[in-house]
Amino acid sequence: MWDVRFAEQEYAYGTQPNTFLQQQIAQLKQGKLLTLAEGEGRNAVFLAKQGFKVVAVDASVEGIKKAKHLAAINSVEIEFIHADLTTFDLGENRWDSVVSIFSPLAETERHHLHQKVVKSLKPNGTFLMEAYTPEQIKFATGGGNDVSTMLTKEQAKRELKGLDFKLLQEIERSVIEGKFHTGNASVLQVIAKKAI
Repeated sequence: MWDVRFAEQEYAYGTQPNTFLQQQIAQLKQGKLLTLAEGEGRNAVFLAKQGFKVVAVDASVEGIKKAKHLAAINSVEIEFIHADLTTFDLGENRWDSVVSIFSPLAETERHHLHQKVVKSLKPNGTFLMEAYTPEQIKFATGGGNDVSTMLTKEQAKRELKGLDFKLLQEIERSVIEGKFHTGNASVLQVIAKKAI
């Protein structure tokens, strides 16, 4: 599905970064940063422009091709890794920050990934995430129709056990990010830190 979506010339989710990420950039710890399910590169490019050493992971070959092109035209260096997040090794105490923007994994896979995120962060490292909540189904403005890929505050608390939540909220906001995320949406926003 993702290779088909990203094979189109147009950037499916645009070339501008996620709004929540832009607003909360100061919360991220400078240094080595991992982006999960990066897609076509919009968030990775933005982060690289802010001075982060970005490693971007995605399962789509076509998405990575477009992300590399976007990085090149913005004159930033990003390490791109083609990998399935369900099997990708995030390492331990490796990242200063990890970012996940609308990474649609089914609940069991997502829970496993989030446990790996906690282990992979360095002490005082930051995890920033925006995800759709199950309430998103009523909006139909992005995120598909599989509720198992959506997340509540309670699920986030369980899945990210070991992190200290600085921000954990479910809100409705306008999401205008390309043709597949356009309109009012129900989202979960997370900023969490690993203890020193």
